[in-house]
Parts: sequence; C-alpha cells; structure tokens
Amino acid sequence: MADNSNHEKNSEQNQIYSSELLEEARNFFSQDKYASKATGIQLEQIGEHYAQCSLEIQDIHKNAYGGVMGGVIFTLADFTFAVSSNFRQPLTVSVTAQVNFIGMAKGKKLISQSKLIKDGRTTCLYQIDINDELGTKVAFVTISGMKLSQ
Repeated sequence: MADNSNHEKNSEQNQIYSSELLEEARNFFSQDKYASKATGIQLEQIGEHYAQCSLEIQDIHKNAYGGVMGGVIFTLADFTFAVSSNFRQPLTVSVTAQVNFIGMAKGKKLISQSKLIKDGRTTCLYQIDINDELGTKVAFVTISGMKLSQ
C-alpha cells in the first residue's frame, strides 16, 4: 500500500486549487513540450506554491542497469518547480538545483511534490520530494529561483 502521509501533510499545508484552475495550469504548462510530450510528465494537483506531478516509468526512461535515469528524475523535479513557482506567480526561473538520489524506484510511477521553503521578494527556495507509488523515496531536490517580474 502506498504511503500517502506526505500527500496528506502537503494538502493540509497548501491550498489546493479547483479542477478549473488545474485545467488552466495543465493547458498552460502543456507548452513545456519536453516535460509534457517527450518525457510524459502529468500535472496531478496544483495549489498556492504547490504542485504534484507524476510520470509513468517506461523503458525509454531507464538507464543501462534498468533504473530510472537521473535526468528523468531531475526533469520531473524541474517541471514541478516550474509549475509551483510560476502558476499565478511572478515569472520565475531556476538558478541552482541540487539533486539527492536516495533510492531506486520499485514501482511503475514516480510522484513529485513541491514544498515552498522560502518565498522572498526576488528569490525563492523549494524542495521537491520524489517517491514512487509504493512510497519508496527516490530523490529530493532543492531548487532556488529568481523572480524576473513582480
């Protein structure tokens, strides 16, 4: 059974937007062709400074040893950051990122959730947690961003 405790905590801490706003966000971020089309990332939930995204693991996502490529995991985290920091927010770009790979996915789906750590006037800091649907911790990523417009 999947561990939903992180999801429940994030849902309590973040105002989850309506299905209409989720569709608005999906339409806008579908323009990120690499994440949405080439990689297959799906936007599952969105809230104030929050996003949950997922990726069905396919053979194209795997390295020679059968694990998920680090670049795929980073792309999932980067897209989750982009949605969290840009939807109904000032235009924000990533400045730095640190990926901490902590385990191999055992399931068939990766799920990412963002957590706003600091929201300053011109910069922000997020943590993106990535697990599989079985609750296996795969990675956590910290990304700092710069707000280009106010």
